[in-house]
Amino acid sequence: MEAACLSRLLLASSVLLLSATTGRAAATPAYYYDTTFVRQSHRRAVFQFDQRFSILNGKVVGINGVKGGIEWRGRWRAGLGVYRLSGGVPTRIAQPEGTPAGTRDEVRFRYLAAYGEYVFIGNPRWELSTPLQLGGGSYYTKYYFPDGGIRRTNNQFLFVIEPSIAAHYRVFRWIGLGAGTGYRQVMAAGKLPQDDMSGIIFFGRVKLFLGDLLKVVRGHERLFSQRGLENSRLRQTAE
Repeated sequence: MEAACLSRLLLASSVLLLSATTGRAAATPAYYYDTTFVRQSHRRAVFQFDQRFSILNGKVVGINGVKGGIEWRGRWRAGLGVYRLSGGVPTRIAQPEGTPAGTRDEVRFRYLAAYGEYVFIGNPRWELSTPLQLGGGSYYTKYYFPDGGIRRTNNQFLFVIEPSIAAHYRVFRWIGLGAGTGYRQVMAAGKLPQDDMSGIIFFGRVKLFLGDLLKVVRGHERLFSQRGLENSRLRQTAE
């Protein structure tokens, strides 16, 4: 008799435990994330407007850029970018002999870069990463003469390496804003001194997550929804 009662008690306890576990799993949304890091097994395309700034020879200059690539496992990114100096950088080198007094000279450059990026901490809303860019391009010097004439030198090859640290914050599931800082080291093939183009960089980004945008459009979801981004609150609720 006591054995039968004990068996019924164990059976009832098992049923209650199973029900509680099932109920909690059902209450947890399908898009619940671990706040430690975002892990995704599939690959997705990423696209960025990458506006960079540098203080070169005492002048703040902008470098306009755009880049795109592939992200996989939510941790690694790689791709290509193209950049162009938006304005000239005043040089510090002596002008060629015979140059009229009052002549102004500026360096201009552009380059193509391959980049790799490692995300070492983050969640669906924000992340911190370490991008590294390696690229090559060309530069030239432009001379503005007092009489209004303009002359430019031939293009010279340059090599660029840019280590940096960056962060971004997703405003919505498919778009985010980012910023970061780093250093640009330029190695030139000509006689131009490197400090005309090398220096500290700081940048702002608008990141478009094409894969997530396609999912939102195809799934007829609300374009400005916060779905999938409230992971901290969801985890607290679930716990």
